[in-house]
Amino acid sequence: MAPDDLRNTILNLPSGPGIYRFVGDNEKVLYVGKAKNLKKRVSSYFAKRHDSARLNMLVRKIKNVEVTVVNSEQESLLLENSLIKKYKPKYNIQLKDDKSYPFIVIKNERFPRVFLTRQYIQDGSIYLGPYTSVRKAESILQLLTTIYPLRTCSLNLLQKSIEGGKFKVCLEYHIGNCMGPCQSYQSEEEYNHSIEQIKKILKGQSNVVLNELKEQMKMLADEYQFEAANDLKQKIDILQNYQAKTAVVNHSISDVDVFSIADAEEAVFINFFKIVNGSIIQTKGLELKRSELNESLEELLVFGIAEIREQLHSSSREILVPFAIDYPDEAVKITVPQIGDKRKLVQLSMKNALLLKSQYLEEQHKTVKKRGPERVLEQLQKDFRLPVLPQHIECFDNSNFQGTTPVASMVVFKNAKPSKKDYRHFNIKTVEGPNDFASMEEIVHRRYKRLLEEQSPLPQLIIIDGGKGQLSSAMKAIEGLGLVGKVSVASIAKRLEEIYFPNDPVPLHISKRSESLRLVQYIRDEAHRFAITFHRAKRTKASLKPGITVIKGVGTKTTEALLKAFRSEKKLRQASLEELASIVGLSKAKIVFEHFQAQQPSLK
Repeated sequence: MAPDDLRNTILNLPSGPGIYRFVGDNEKVLYVGKAKNLKKRVSSYFAKRHDSARLNMLVRKIKNVEVTVVNSEQESLLLENSLIKKYKPKYNIQLKDDKSYPFIVIKNERFPRVFLTRQYIQDGSIYLGPYTSVRKAESILQLLTTIYPLRTCSLNLLQKSIEGGKFKVCLEYHIGNCMGPCQSYQSEEEYNHSIEQIKKILKGQSNVVLNELKEQMKMLADEYQFEAANDLKQKIDILQNYQAKTAVVNHSISDVDVFSIADAEEAVFINFFKIVNGSIIQTKGLELKRSELNESLEELLVFGIAEIREQLHSSSREILVPFAIDYPDEAVKITVPQIGDKRKLVQLSMKNALLLKSQYLEEQHKTVKKRGPERVLEQLQKDFRLPVLPQHIECFDNSNFQGTTPVASMVVFKNAKPSKKDYRHFNIKTVEGPNDFASMEEIVHRRYKRLLEEQSPLPQLIIIDGGKGQLSSAMKAIEGLGLVGKVSVASIAKRLEEIYFPNDPVPLHISKRSESLRLVQYIRDEAHRFAITFHRAKRTKASLKPGITVIKGVGTKTTEALLKAFRSEKKLRQASLEELASIVGLSKAKIVFEHFQAQQPSLK
């Protein structure tokens, strides 16, 4: 579609709710989105240049816009979800998990069977679930059939067939797993009563069933039917044990969905609880990969809620969430609880979301460790367009305090790891006053002049902590030493984490989630830490002159410890021997104490 045609399409879009699809080359769907107002939302993409480079890239690739008008925001949310699954657009949120889940089905038939299935068929049967864990669903089913033995065969148990003696009991009857309805050993009324009890348990109403069983047990005991009462007692114990394993919150909280979300930058993790009659009867965790457009947490949570509720066929009319969201279904109440049991539920859900996040980060760490640093360096080489792999990186930083005691530091990373034995401190020698640019030129010149004289290997990459000014100063030293083209140089500006290169006024913006940017930030932060530590030590030493630093036998570490403890030399002079000894030990304390005592004016 020509640009004019695309412009006309956008101008003629309707103003109601709906779904829009951005289509690129070869009719490939790039992005699917929903909107309250299609015309305003789609126009906003083309109205200006965006801060996000990824969003600008998407807009450049759009060749056509397709829309689907719907009646409500709820419809648009569901349609968006299904279209994302269908097209899997590059710029949309990516679902990590799209499998089907098992249900416990109660078949619509005479003497209903109860079993697990992944197929949801609209045949009048009752489907309870779905369950996110097959093992859990199987254990629940086993528990139910232990309390209420049911048939497992697929025979068509018509009354005339049973009366005609068409069926014979099988092994399941003889081992106690079935009560034999095929030969009228169990009545239809008794069988259906068991089915009703099973429905109640699966719907979270196990307390109702327990009360009924206890009443029956008491009645049988009163009638001296102790064997039958004992059978019921065993069923009660099994059901109570099952109930104890289900988290009970508050029986007044019924039919509520709970959602929380944990952010791990490149992905988010959503936890879901289904609460029925005060019990958590269903749980699920969902991982969402952020798309190229870097959606907000609110957008991701709304998307995740719609996805989970669709997967698990939830129709709860209240949703608990950790923060306010704009959910499109007005029939659903969104609650952000501040106190009470509902607040505790959201906090519990958040703990589970954070657990999913920590497991993910641990896996990421293991993966990076397994692959080694080479992958990160290859990404850095690609992002910085370096001619060689930067296995040896050096980074410089300046530090001064209100223009006094200017110092600098250099840290060395080899194979993406700190090489602390190669770290260096610099006292600024030729620069007067607070001049960061001149100081940077001095230390870079001194460092590489020495390496050239010693014929030591040069780094593949030099990183300067600062913006264009610091980079220009460093390049003066590099040019003066004839190293242009022999080493690569870049700087990183703190405010926006922009990367500058020599002779290029436009900074490079790397994704905040990029491993290469994280490595550069780590190196920069290490250089800053090293410079600050050195500067603090120099300030400490300067602040104590001509007192403690002139004492023979008192070194820098002792000086720092004493100053940290007493805050000033005046308080230090007034300290007792015991107070000094508690900080630096008795032997050092005696030296300091005797020195200051000797300086006290004698009384005559």
